[in-house]
Amino acid sequence: MIIITGGAGFIGSAMLWELNRHGIEDALIVDDLGQASEGKWLNLRGLRFADFIHKDDLPYLLEHDQIAGVDAVIHMGAISATTEQDASLLMSNNYEYSKILATWCAERSIRFIYASSAATFGEGEAGYSDGTGTVDRLRPLNMYGYSKQLFDRWALQNGILEHAAGLKFFNVYGPNEYHKGDMTSVVFKAFNQIRESGSVKLFQSHRPEYRDGEQLRDFVYVKDCTRIIKWLLDTPAATGLFNVGTGKARSFRDLVGATFAAMGLPESITYVPMPETIREKYQYYTCADCEHLRNAGYSAPMTGLEEGVLDYVQNHLATEAPHLDSAGLPRKTINQE
Repeated sequence: MIIITGGAGFIGSAMLWELNRHGIEDALIVDDLGQASEGKWLNLRGLRFADFIHKDDLPYLLEHDQIAGVDAVIHMGAISATTEQDASLLMSNNYEYSKILATWCAERSIRFIYASSAATFGEGEAGYSDGTGTVDRLRPLNMYGYSKQLFDRWALQNGILEHAAGLKFFNVYGPNEYHKGDMTSVVFKAFNQIRESGSVKLFQSHRPEYRDGEQLRDFVYVKDCTRIIKWLLDTPAATGLFNVGTGKARSFRDLVGATFAAMGLPESITYVPMPETIREKYQYYTCADCEHLRNAGYSAPMTGLEEGVLDYVQNHLATEAPHLDSAGLPRKTINQE
């Protein structure tokens, strides 16, 4: 059996889809579905799994040996909002909870794969290399990134990463992110803004070396993320910290342009001032160096930006989430076109 924490969330539910695609249904989903109106439960519709338990119940069940036959734990559950200000909540959910699961797996020689984050890299002063060599030199820009870095350091110091795999996801986009509200990808927000107004708003640049809309990110399709996790499940010798990105930095303007193209519409972009609350902590460039992942043996090509956006828009957004607006909230009416 495979335990997936955050199994109803974005990457977690996409991972369950990946397992189902390979005929694997013996999965225990661990999550907090919140309010039904938030729509997180919709991510599990049509997917096959053995059982579901609330995330708060898992530590007790593990401590009292009430879950048996576990082959692997895929730990995607976390507070993923980079704007979260409750440091104690982040430490409890992202650090302490992860330590419990990692220790339980290590004591039983169970494969442990967990979500770290590219937010650990901060402004990239120490580069964006994967592996464990730069962990102590990283300076995250927000508490979310710091909570992830703390666990990476703990896992390294306590020998967890000698047998486990931590994944530093860059800017992931794709189906099943619909419940994430303001933390949805720019593709999702752009798609809905275009449906509503025919135009997209992007942040202005507040650095002279970057033009408006030319801030750069490594945008990675969620289907590539799940393929990498599946490969790690099948390759237990691959251990340590791995970047999950394409290795190519593209601009937000590129991303929005690909969204317009996928919808068959002309570009219309308006640039608005970046909120002062995030201006000083805003990353203008990220790009994954995936040398460790490639050297470990992962050889599949990554999905290009235009190809990924086209699939997401035409095969998912256009059919799966018409009831949500650009903020990821339910529309007052399903059809406003």
